[in-house]
Amino acid sequence: MSDIQRESMEYDVVIVGGGPAGLSAAIRLKQLDADLNVVLLEKGSEIGAHILSGAVLDPCGLDALIPDWKDKGAPLNVPVTEDNFYMLGEAGQLRIPNWPMPPLMNNHGNYIVSMGNVCRWMAEQAEALGVEIFPGMACSELVYGESGEVRGVVAGVFGLEEDGTIGPNTEPGMELLGKYVFLAEGVRGSLSKEVIAKYDLSNGKEPQKFGIGMKEIWEIDPARHREGSVTHTMGWPLGGNAGGGSFIYHLENNQVYVGFVVHLNYQNPHLYPYMEFQRFKHHPMVARLLEGGKRVAYGARAISEGGYQSMPKMVAPGVALLGCSVGMVNVPRIKGNHNAMLSGKAAAEAAYEAIKADRAGDELTAYETEVREGAIGKDLHKVRNIKPMWSKWGLTASLTLGGLDMWTNNLFGASLFGTLGHGKSDAEATGKAADHKPIDYPKPDGRLSFDRLTNVSFSFTNHEESQPAHLTLKDASVPISVNLPTYAEPAQRYCPAGVYEVVHEEGKDPRFVINFQNCVHCKTCDIKDPSQNIHWTVPQGGDGPNYPNM
Repeated sequence: MSDIQRESMEYDVVIVGGGPAGLSAAIRLKQLDADLNVVLLEKGSEIGAHILSGAVLDPCGLDALIPDWKDKGAPLNVPVTEDNFYMLGEAGQLRIPNWPMPPLMNNHGNYIVSMGNVCRWMAEQAEALGVEIFPGMACSELVYGESGEVRGVVAGVFGLEEDGTIGPNTEPGMELLGKYVFLAEGVRGSLSKEVIAKYDLSNGKEPQKFGIGMKEIWEIDPARHREGSVTHTMGWPLGGNAGGGSFIYHLENNQVYVGFVVHLNYQNPHLYPYMEFQRFKHHPMVARLLEGGKRVAYGARAISEGGYQSMPKMVAPGVALLGCSVGMVNVPRIKGNHNAMLSGKAAAEAAYEAIKADRAGDELTAYETEVREGAIGKDLHKVRNIKPMWSKWGLTASLTLGGLDMWTNNLFGASLFGTLGHGKSDAEATGKAADHKPIDYPKPDGRLSFDRLTNVSFSFTNHEESQPAHLTLKDASVPISVNLPTYAEPAQRYCPAGVYEVVHEEGKDPRFVINFQNCVHCKTCDIKDPSQNIHWTVPQGGDGPNYPNM
């Protein structure tokens, strides 16, 4: 579509993504100079529609950006009142005491929030400052300048024919050009992926690592509700099959966030992350909490877990990567929103200084320096070995050695282990089906556990079916000719929304089917496919999940 003639609009800064990183950047730019022209583009139907996070929020990012956020009505209404850590077995649990944990694991002063609602509030602050915000505007292409710099994005393409060609109802979109472009797309964004590859930004870095996080919102019996309570678990049902764990956060109105994370470096291709989540809810401790309650929402998204050593170079000519586009999650804390906000603020300050100096289209090196040497780098450097320890040595060793490592980093600013590497990518970690046992999962009971497609309906996902599929295969033959015989085609299982299926019909060869209408935009397929054959890109704007208060 590069030969299409489009109208263009010029801005000082173009921001892709209405999450905490993009919104923080937009707010900070206008705080620094009210006359800067700033536009923010969000693919969801509204700000917050595609935001899914735990979330216990460390307010340090908000403190730095909007110090009077309380007076301005930020939706941080539930302070954490208690922290609980459990190791689960199939029939019971062992409480892990809080006292041996390093201070960074303490949630005192943090808040249980809906990040979707926090982002909606941040958007109000940004618009009040004069930021132009356009939801329902997916950014499908980058625009490059004559010197190879990123000049802008193409946004707002609608009505393509099913085969991707121009039709009578096609709206070709616009070019939104800027002196700088900020990519704050979240995990594994398609434009960020292109920039990282084009400018070789991961050169010399460890591969990025990921998890798949699944979350349900439950309304529970008021007698069992403990507003402000935070619980994390490890162990059952994953056992030795995969790394991961759960979170249970009690927010207001007798609601509870129930979430489950599976690290995507698991070897057994028969593993079914969604069913591990459903099985988890039948643990006696969890079942007692949820019994008689009602699930009201469901969603899923990938989580960047590589940490300090996996962060790519964050800048290239004309463009900066923000937040989860880089990977700023503190894995043991299960927190990244504070760092996303701080990254947005840092990028805005670097761009403001550059524009003030009459620069445009160059590398914002000051942003990268601030991220690596400032609060974000310090936060991530202390915990850099937790994820590789877990991956290499398993849960028990990582608990013991990881705790020691965090203490020595906290007390002395150094580690006995140096900086450990991650090794393989999550796709490369997938083993052959013949080398692993299939896993027998119990059938969902419809009370505590639910089948995948029923749950997807609680994500309120919608895609216009006549558009081109936003999930494409580099080679259409690979799922059946390679992935099925070698890996039992794991796309059938790792997708938390039932997008992929292998259809067997009597007398016919098996077929690989992509039900893109179900997609909740988690990007797991783009990450975990062992053949790296699936490419996730944006559908037309406004499509996808419509999360209420995730």
